[in-house]
Amino acid sequence: MSGPDISVVICVYTEDRWEDILAAVSSVRTQSHPALETLLVVDHNPALLDRLTKEYKEADEVRVLANAGPRGLSAGRNTGIAASRGEVVAFLDDDAVAERYWLRHFASAYADPRVMAVGGRTVPIWASGRRPQWFPEEFDWVVGCTYKGLPSGRVRVRNVLGGNASFRRTAFDAAGGFATGIGRDGDKRPLGCEETELCIRLARARPDAVLLIDDRAVIHHRVPEAREHFGYFRTRTYAEGLSKALVARSVGAGKGLESERRYTTRVLPAGVARGLRDALLARPGGAGRAGAIVAGVLTAAGGYVVGSVRARRGGGAFSVVTIEGGTSE
Repeated sequence: MSGPDISVVICVYTEDRWEDILAAVSSVRTQSHPALETLLVVDHNPALLDRLTKEYKEADEVRVLANAGPRGLSAGRNTGIAASRGEVVAFLDDDAVAERYWLRHFASAYADPRVMAVGGRTVPIWASGRRPQWFPEEFDWVVGCTYKGLPSGRVRVRNVLGGNASFRRTAFDAAGGFATGIGRDGDKRPLGCEETELCIRLARARPDAVLLIDDRAVIHHRVPEAREHFGYFRTRTYAEGLSKALVARSVGAGKGLESERRYTTRVLPAGVARGLRDALLARPGGAGRAGAIVAGVLTAAGGYVVGSVRARRGGGAFSVVTIEGGTSE
């Protein structure tokens, strides 16, 4: 198979997602562009580590590792990167499955040596079987999925989205790994933006770097029932504001909020207008979607203000680690 060797990292933390984890690994093992290896990084859960080790003891291409850093998604990803052998490192969420040509689309983009990162499209699988009528597509990032407003096709972007992304191994040599202290930590407050901060840092370290999203590289992401409610929506948008404040503190508000300005001034007003139009036409959910967009903006803005104050006072610090080990081809 032509193209770069790709290591796939899946970070896991709870036995509650056992069947999801098995499905995620299975989807990698059936790729049309075979993965060099699949690395399952277990986040400080000895029982899950032991169970997965036994499950894949006869699968040479699946390696089970313990997170070697502090608890959290960023440190788990860094552990996987350090242990990886591929020229490219791809990341897949533990509650997602990849379509058969996922890695093939990633691999083809790296034919251009300037390309340092490639992301894909993440489609929600709603636990209830359908999107809640009030839930706006513009806010699908709340549940870890591709949201309305992102460009289509294979296009240059400021940053990829972490649950469906890939990087050249040399990108981590140039910029370091994912920052710890900024992203998710198991079931605690759903922070994020660690991939945004990394991509901005990468662009600064390698000004010639090209970062892409290819919407043909598709994964399907499970959305549990608890995340279909407005309470989670509100919590996640507030946490996003907190995270964006940390990113802006690290890389400056110019780059840190560059994409968000367009999203807030163009994409969201159009979404509110569509919701109100649907409400006037008596279409279900229109008023709810318009209201959710407004509430999401206000809640995220509140989180950003609180996060900015904390950052100025020295709170919410995070650190960037140098990735050791692995190969750089």
